[in-house]
Amino acid sequence: MDLLRRAGSGDPGLVQIIDAAMAEAARKSGSWLACRPGCTECCMGPFRITALDARRLRLGLAELAERDPERAARVRGRAELAVTRLSIGFPGDAETGVLLEDFADDERYAGWAGDEPCPALDPATGLCDLYQARPITCRTFGPAVRCGPNSLGVCELCYHGATDEQIAACEVEIDPDGLEAQLLEQLEAETGAQGATIVAFALGRL
Repeated sequence: MDLLRRAGSGDPGLVQIIDAAMAEAARKSGSWLACRPGCTECCMGPFRITALDARRLRLGLAELAERDPERAARVRGRAELAVTRLSIGFPGDAETGVLLEDFADDERYAGWAGDEPCPALDPATGLCDLYQARPITCRTFGPAVRCGPNSLGVCELCYHGATDEQIAACEVEIDPDGLEAQLLEQLEAETGAQGATIVAFALGRL
């Protein structure tokens, strides 16, 4: 059974909007994009994910367990080991896995655990075992994405030789109606889930 669809229309709808925007960004960017299967630059080091991302990942792992129990067990095992390693010096509550609100902007944690691979990354293939359930950050990393009114994010491996104007011409706005924020409010109201975490804690503390 498709557990991701059982989660309701809201999150799958968000994923559809995001993926459509990224497909357009990829079309605009063409050969400037370095993103390819096996490129794992963006899979190294913990990064902030939302409670919505965490739920999507857990549902994805449950779905994988139905299709391929051994593969799912490997993901879970990697996540549990990562939690053990990352609990030391964790920038937040190591019991719940909730990050400090300013984790991404706190200079004390710049480069924290930067060599730590994402637990969903299969080290043998360089591919994501939970690709269909990956967080929004993973879905939007690489192409030129408008992250705010004055922030344009791109992967440092992409757009080599492109001018600022050429990069700007490739940009897309991924969630113009703020659907993700609405869904997070709804999730908090329904389940009490709040606060950001990282992939290891989302999967290693089921």
